[in-house]
Amino acid sequence: MTHMHVAGSIHADATSAAPVWLVRPADANALADGLWSTTVARADGDELRIGGLTASQIIAECGSPVYVIDEIDFRGRALSWANAFAGWGVYYAGKSFLCATVARWVEEEGLNLDVSSLGELTVALRAGFPPERIGLHGNNKSDELLRLALTAGVGRIIVDSSDEIGRLERLTAELGVRAQVLIRVTTGVEAHTHEYIATAHEDQKFGFSITGGQALVALVRTFHAPNLDLMGIHSHIGSQIFDTNGFEVAARRTLRLMSQVKEATGLMLPELDLGGGFGIAYTVDDTPATVGDLAASLTDIVDHECRAFGLTRPKLSLEPGRAISGPAGTALYTVGTVKDVELGGGQTRRYLSVDGGMSDNIRPALYAAEYSAVLANRVSDAAPVLSRVVGLHCEGGDILVRNVFLPGDVSASDVLAVPASGAYSRSMASNYNYTPRPGVVSVRDGRISTLVRRETLDDLLALDAGLLG
Repeated sequence: MTHMHVAGSIHADATSAAPVWLVRPADANALADGLWSTTVARADGDELRIGGLTASQIIAECGSPVYVIDEIDFRGRALSWANAFAGWGVYYAGKSFLCATVARWVEEEGLNLDVSSLGELTVALRAGFPPERIGLHGNNKSDELLRLALTAGVGRIIVDSSDEIGRLERLTAELGVRAQVLIRVTTGVEAHTHEYIATAHEDQKFGFSITGGQALVALVRTFHAPNLDLMGIHSHIGSQIFDTNGFEVAARRTLRLMSQVKEATGLMLPELDLGGGFGIAYTVDDTPATVGDLAASLTDIVDHECRAFGLTRPKLSLEPGRAISGPAGTALYTVGTVKDVELGGGQTRRYLSVDGGMSDNIRPALYAAEYSAVLANRVSDAAPVLSRVVGLHCEGGDILVRNVFLPGDVSASDVLAVPASGAYSRSMASNYNYTPRPGVVSVRDGRISTLVRRETLDDLLALDAGLLG
């Protein structure tokens, strides 16, 4: 029998030491390999620099907290995916982080763009992104969203339900246009990731089940629809995935489905989209594959399965998001209070409260996601202390970095830097406790550019009808 800790499972290990993967560093100022963007550096005796600017300079100009995107790193990662997967369709997943400038970077580096809402599609179109290079996702697309996609000439729509097929049949007839579509299927793969971001098991909201036969029915129906061009099959197994085992199973099941479609209709579907979900390093315990290794492995997997089913390899596509935007971003916070908590057995944990929290990074509270942090505005000779970086919100689960060793002399007004904050931080941010969302800036060669301006209290209060007039 498993006994729940009285304060809940999230606190059940509160009296244990740091997790086994977290090793007390010899130098608390050191930057762990693999966690930081390309231009992040710390010269001897100096504070953290991003894009040639110190953390203090960025905070002084942009305020705190702030999301900082390393433009060189972002562009470099986008280009590396384009090069490694040459011949594939590579769609940057805008849900990880999207704004007009990022959409332009993505286009300039040769990638396509994946969007999943009316807002994301509108940003992309207003930024001038070529509509024919946009893919549209979503499990509950409204008529308004589909109408915009069809009139703008979006290159492909990933269909998620029978209702959506009906909407597209009606709207394409009404507008006198055709739609290129892929059918999203659930492959039954149990990806090794958190339950909330595993998306290919049967009991969840996305796609048509292969096992239950709904996928084949949807594909045949779409094939016969008068204004729909059936382009292929889409599969997505989850997020923050480090190996290709799940993709191998998904490829086998989707290619088997392709062979069934060919038998039923005579059509060899031209495209297979394997989705995204490629993981990044948030802590030293994470070991993501290189882009080159992923490209070689995924190509081998598809070729092997195509031979097994006697199929010609279809055009392949995939949707990296976090793998591009995540490592390019660093979040900067200012410490407000420091508190030591006795854990028992002679152990203590230092709680460092900062001026952000779950409103600007919900992942630790939502998924128990792990992050890292360093003291950014100076170096320190103090011994490392087991610390927990927490936010300012009225929630016990408002934790940004659950376990990290930081110098023992960190105090109020110091700045902490959290790497790998470029994905799903600003894009999932909220105004909980009436907290304005931080701004997003890019840095390059000693210059700062605003990507998304910082919200103000006036911005929030302007929405309160009781205060207008």
